[in-house]
Amino acid sequence: MDLYEVMRTTFAAREFTDDPLPDDVLARILDNARFAPSGGNRQGAHVTVVRDPGVRRGLAELGAPAARRYFAQLQAGENPWNSVQPSGVSRDVIDQTEIPDTFVAPIANAQVVLVFSVDLGVVAALDQDLGRVGIAGGASVYPLVWNVLLGARNEGFGGTITTMAIAAEDRVRELVGIPDGHAVAAVVPLGKPVRQLRKLRRRPVAEFVTRERFDGPAFGA
Repeated sequence: MDLYEVMRTTFAAREFTDDPLPDDVLARILDNARFAPSGGNRQGAHVTVVRDPGVRRGLAELGAPAARRYFAQLQAGENPWNSVQPSGVSRDVIDQTEIPDTFVAPIANAQVVLVFSVDLGVVAALDQDLGRVGIAGGASVYPLVWNVLLGARNEGFGGTITTMAIAAEDRVRELVGIPDGHAVAAVVPLGKPVRQLRKLRRRPVAEFVTRERFDGPAFGA
């Protein structure tokens, strides 16, 4: 496929057919995705390939509590899991909140689930002293995650980046044997999408790109 077509049509796939995702196809996806950049080219990311149905179900269930908080805050008009705006939603409300099956089914039903982690011993966390939630370290793992999804789209497969299970990181580590020095970055279900979206909704460039300064004139206006 044309590169720009892949970029424009790689969507968050959460419903999959029963078509298999063979190891040779997955190997090809990973073999190309590994050329993603990482801080200092230290390549500290690790991918755990999970096909076992019981483990996949376990990963899905570990993300459920975080999903309850997400939807409880959403229903209260909050920005879920925001590090700047404290939540006013009580624990009782969170515990009673039902979550859509779309937050559990993709991981439980996908042909394969990839658990991405990154070795904190090699991550350059340049924002660690700024007094806010750190995001710079993600540069050493998320390009790899996105490359995998782009590669999957090119092969006729799809998936989505999920992060709900990160809130239960210790239990994820235990479930799939991730060492303490690794941070869990994403849980990605992969499979053959039930349907392929062609038109994705995204903001136009002029709405989020400016010239010279953050408050400068819009680029491309």
